[in-house]
Amino acid sequence: MAVLQGGCGPDLAWVAGETSGDMLGAVVLDALRERHPQWHFAGIGGPQLVANGLDAWWPSEKLAVRGYVEVLRHYREIVGIREQLKARLLQHPPRAFVGVDAPDFNLDLERDLRASGIPTVHLVCPSVWAWRPERVAKLKASVDHVLCIFPFEPELLRPHGIAATYIGHPLAPLIPMEPDQAAARQKLGLPLNAPVVALLPGSRQSEIQYLALRFLRAAALVLKEQPATYFVLPALPALQAAIDRLCAQTATGKALAGRLTVCNGQSHVALAACDVTLIASGTATLEAALFKRPMVIAYNMNWLSWQIMRRKQLQPWVGLPNILCGEFVVPELLQDQATPAALAAQVLNWFRQPQQAERVKARFADLHHTLIRDTRTLAADAIESCLT
Repeated sequence: MAVLQGGCGPDLAWVAGETSGDMLGAVVLDALRERHPQWHFAGIGGPQLVANGLDAWWPSEKLAVRGYVEVLRHYREIVGIREQLKARLLQHPPRAFVGVDAPDFNLDLERDLRASGIPTVHLVCPSVWAWRPERVAKLKASVDHVLCIFPFEPELLRPHGIAATYIGHPLAPLIPMEPDQAAARQKLGLPLNAPVVALLPGSRQSEIQYLALRFLRAAALVLKEQPATYFVLPALPALQAAIDRLCAQTATGKALAGRLTVCNGQSHVALAACDVTLIASGTATLEAALFKRPMVIAYNMNWLSWQIMRRKQLQPWVGLPNILCGEFVVPELLQDQATPAALAAQVLNWFRQPQQAERVKARFADLHHTLIRDTRTLAADAIESCLT
């Protein structure tokens, strides 16, 4: 394939569509920036990519929408951003384009860029093994190389003629095998010996809408049953005002006063500090597993979006820890099952079953070892191979 030279465009163009993509992409971009400090990296990203050298033409939060109905509400804006970005990159082609996850946005963009001669790399294989298997054909048409973060994915893509490299999970080497719980609690001002539950309702506005109050109500029930418990809720800056309003203006929030710490970001500190986490289904569940934390996975969304998604589901699990372990090692409470009472009961079960909690921690330690590779080098090598 002929490679168009960058001209006055960026050397590498990037799109990361949400918080998890921002974190994953920042690790890889940092490795490339060390090799090529003179390169210009530009596109769509969040604060971590920006901190590692990305010139963000749009913030990643513009793309952080999940669910069919929710996407429809923002469709015109999202498509408009994609068309503007495509026009800009076609006018001033980069050496390559790297799409980080966000397949609904990136695959169409990658297909058009690739057709014009711009090499395309996709970081994070779409979960065609879990749902929407029809994406395999789209993936083949859209990308030159897939950077896989799970070890079984390259073999699944190989029969379809899709070049792929297992790079390990970019966060696995960054999270200690034995997180320092005491230091994390000290940083957050939490008691060293009290039970602590981390509440992670998600990083999207829709998740705060559907899950935040539900999680707070569950926390209030846990506190009623186990009065010594403390709670920590890491909030993205863009969402903190909405969470603060829930805490200040609802009876549930007021009931948690003095026991709930809402912190600005610091989700990894919160996971290191907690004993158990109540967490929205998504990439954060894998981060919780890497921190060896027992968890209760929950999700609730627009009813129509849920009906569409459940029909496309290929496996009995939605949580990444359960998918990777091939069984329900942690509970999942989805849609109508995710009532505050049910969530609270499952959180309390982890405190009442310490031996089961220890078994899950050991299982997560094994998983952690399988996900550690020299991600920075493997990813940078694969991206550079597409430039020749």
